[in-house]
Amino acid sequence: MSSPLTFAVLGDSAASGVGDSNEHGVHFGWGFHLAFAFKEPIIYLNVSRPGAQSSEVLNEQLPKVLIHNPELVAVIVGGNDLLRNGFSPKKFEANLDETLRTIESSGAISMLLELHDPTQIVPMPKLLARICNRRVNAVNQITRKLAYRYGSVLLETRSLPDIYAREKWHVDRMHPSRAGHQFIADSFATRLRLRGFAVGEVHKIQVNNRSRRDSIMWLLRNATPWFLKRSVDLLPAMLILMTTELVRDLFGKNSGDRAEVIYPDFGKHSVPQLANGVEQVS
Repeated sequence: MSSPLTFAVLGDSAASGVGDSNEHGVHFGWGFHLAFAFKEPIIYLNVSRPGAQSSEVLNEQLPKVLIHNPELVAVIVGGNDLLRNGFSPKKFEANLDETLRTIESSGAISMLLELHDPTQIVPMPKLLARICNRRVNAVNQITRKLAYRYGSVLLETRSLPDIYAREKWHVDRMHPSRAGHQFIADSFATRLRLRGFAVGEVHKIQVNNRSRRDSIMWLLRNATPWFLKRSVDLLPAMLILMTTELVRDLFGKNSGDRAEVIYPDFGKHSVPQLANGVEQVS
C-alpha cells in the first residue's frame, strides 16, 4: 500500500476557511473540501492563520509543514501585506520567492491563488479603490511571475466564471462563502487533475443562505468588533494612503511603493495552455 499524499495549506484567512464555518465556529474552507475530493489516502495539514502576512508564512508556517514532507503545498497570501501602510512589493516578492524556492527544493509542488478585485464586491471611495487596485495588481503580478518560475499550480481568480456572484461571497464581502470555498476547491481540483493527481469531484455541502436579518446580526456580532480592533492600525493607514495619493495627483510625484514594481491592469485573461500537464507561457 502506497503512503498517503500529504497536502499542506499555508497563508491567511482565505486559506484558513473564514467564511465557511459551522455553528460552533469551526472553519473548513476550500482546502478541506479539496482534501476530501482526493481519490487516494491523504494527510491534510492547515497551519494558516487569519491576519498572516508573507513573512509569517515563510518564517513560521512553512517550517511547521516541511517536517511532514508534503507533496502539495498551497500558499495563499498577500491580502494582509497590501493592507499595511508600509507595504513593499519588493519585500513581498522576496518572501514569496523564498517560500516557493524552499517548497520546490523539498520536492513538493506549490499551489497559488491570485487575489480577486475587491472593488467588484465592496463599495469604496474612488481614491481608495485606485490604491487598492494598484496594490492588488502588484501582488497578482508577483504571484503570477513566481508561479511560472516555480511551476506552481496557479488559480487565476479573476478569470473564473461568475466569481463575483453574490452567493460565492460571505456576508462580510471580504471572504468566500461556503459556496465560494467549494467553487475554489473545484477549480483547483480541475487543475490538479491536469497535473496527474487523482482528484475527483468536490462534494457540494448544502449551503443555507442567510436571511437579511441573520446577515445584519452577524455583522453586529462579528464585523463591528473586528472593525473597532482594526481601526487602530488600518484606518490611519488608509487615511495616510489617500493623502499620499492626493499629493501625488497634485504634484505628479510617484510614491515609494509604485516605484518598486510595474502595476499592470489585471482584467480577465486566458488561462495558460497546458502541455503534458505543465503550464506553458507564451
